[in-house]
Amino acid sequence: MSFPPARVKKQEILVVDDTPDNLRLLSAILTRRNYEVRKALNSQQALTSVKADAPDLILLDIKMPEVNGYEVCAALKQDPNTQDIPVIFISALDDALDKVRAFEVGGTDYITKPFQEAEVLVRIDNQLKIQDLQRQLKAQNQELSRSNQELDQFAHIVSHDLQQPLQSIMGYAKILTLQYPDLAQPPAKDHIDSILKAGDRMQKLVQNILNYAQVNQGQGHFTTVALDGVMEQVVSNLTDAIQACQAHITYSTLPPVHGDEIRLVQLFQNLVSNAIKFTDPKTPPQVTITAAAADPDHWHLAIQDNGIGIAAADLHRVFDSFQRLHDNDTYPGNGIGLATCKKIVENHGGQIWVESQPGQGTTFYLSLPPAMTDLTGDRP
Repeated sequence: MSFPPARVKKQEILVVDDTPDNLRLLSAILTRRNYEVRKALNSQQALTSVKADAPDLILLDIKMPEVNGYEVCAALKQDPNTQDIPVIFISALDDALDKVRAFEVGGTDYITKPFQEAEVLVRIDNQLKIQDLQRQLKAQNQELSRSNQELDQFAHIVSHDLQQPLQSIMGYAKILTLQYPDLAQPPAKDHIDSILKAGDRMQKLVQNILNYAQVNQGQGHFTTVALDGVMEQVVSNLTDAIQACQAHITYSTLPPVHGDEIRLVQLFQNLVSNAIKFTDPKTPPQVTITAAAADPDHWHLAIQDNGIGIAAADLHRVFDSFQRLHDNDTYPGNGIGLATCKKIVENHGGQIWVESQPGQGTTFYLSLPPAMTDLTGDRP
């Protein structure tokens, strides 16, 4: 059985001009090019036609009675339902200021009368192609956003649901050693220790996935956050690790920033923890945090360490999820920490980057917005 070919909807162009001869001429040109043409003799007709059924493009004269073309275009651009319709001005006004004003009110192109048919068609075709590409990009961005939300939700649910059975596994392993003393001796003890060690690694992985998913869910409560206080909390949280390797953490007077305090503690704790971890065991870690007002809209901070460094070939992937540069036995981890840092900084409207050389340490740089009070006052 054969079916008739699908009917392709013609692209609609609204021509607005108070001169009937111009309307007839443009209508004939566009009809021959297989466009669907609608006509309006004045601004009120044009606005009524657009609101009733939005065209794909508007050819708009400027000099019209009562309401001119500039005002029509400005009204269309202020309406969310019509602001994306491309407007090409077609006018006898050829002064540069007239053209500048046309673009200022939202016009996408300008054709001077008397016009050439080929020029009109090329400019229309160009704007319709741009509009089609913009629609495709918008649809792709919406689909990408939807996919990311589903992925984040999936990661959160899976990670959350893994915690309970994982805690049960580790709990029963500990109960076995308590209730059956023979299992607390080699070789059974070695196997149970392996279970607990693997379970501990899994717990940290699950928690990091949860943290990453929560960061991806968007901004928290933004307020003025004292980074000195953030670092005090970070040092307190990392007390055991700092004492175990005799790390020395120093930071100068740090500025207040506009952000989510919980996420900022998470950010700096990840960076300081990495600086401590990726250090030669024979060398006590030295971590220094400094700040500078590099531009009016951001504080630039540096977290510098004396660690093992990162090879140039690996710098581009350190912020990717699940990217590890070392085996787990040498430097434990799961490759999510720096990806989480990147997401936190981006959610604050900033950037993060890294400079490093093997054997000479690493410096992470990041930019954060100043506290709201800093936007109008002088910085220290």
